[in-house]
Amino acid sequence: MRTDSQIVTERLIIRHWTLSEEDRGFFHFILSDETVRRFYPTRKDRQQADLLLENLVENETDAGLKWGVACLKESGQPVGFTGLSSVAYKIPCSPCVEIGWLYHPDVWGQGLATEAGIALLKHGFEDHGLDQIVAFAVQNNLPSIAVMERIGLFEVNNGDFDHPGVPDSHPHLKRHVLYTLSAQQWKSQQ
Repeated sequence: MRTDSQIVTERLIIRHWTLSEEDRGFFHFILSDETVRRFYPTRKDRQQADLLLENLVENETDAGLKWGVACLKESGQPVGFTGLSSVAYKIPCSPCVEIGWLYHPDVWGQGLATEAGIALLKHGFEDHGLDQIVAFAVQNNLPSIAVMERIGLFEVNNGDFDHPGVPDSHPHLKRHVLYTLSAQQWKSQQ
C-alpha cells in the first residue's frame, strides 16, 4: 500500500530520508559498518555520510525513484536503506532503474528486504509504469541474490559484468550478477 510519499507494508514504512539526527546516524551506520558493507569497496566517515545524505535529501523528489529509508512500522526505527533509483553509471542494461537494499544486521533473516522488495516492485511497475527493474550484486553475495530470486527477478544469462564503480584495488568485488524483471513478467506473477 502506498500513501502519499511513503510505501507501507505489513511491518515497514519506506519513506524519504530526512536530515534528522536519527536518519543521519543510521545513514552513517549503513555506509560505514564493516558487516553491512562487506560487498562494497568503500566505507564513509560521518562527515562524508552527512554530505551524501544532504545531497540525497536536497535532490529528493516525490517521484519515488530515489533511495529511501525502511523503518519498522511499530516503532519508526530505521532498519534499512532501500528503494528504486536510476542507475547513474554505464552497465550492460543502461539506462535502467535499479532496486536495492542494505539492512541492519539485527534484522537480517526476518524477510524485511523481501517484504520491501515486493512493495517496491509494485510501486515501480504500477505507480511509475516502468518497463523493467534490475538488480545486481557481487557474484558471491548470496543473501542479496536470494532476495532477488524471492521477489521474482530472473538472472540474465551471460549478464555478469564488472561494476564500473568498483576500483581495480578490489578485484574480488568487481564481478556482478545481473537480475531483471519486466513489467510483463511481473504482471504474470501477480
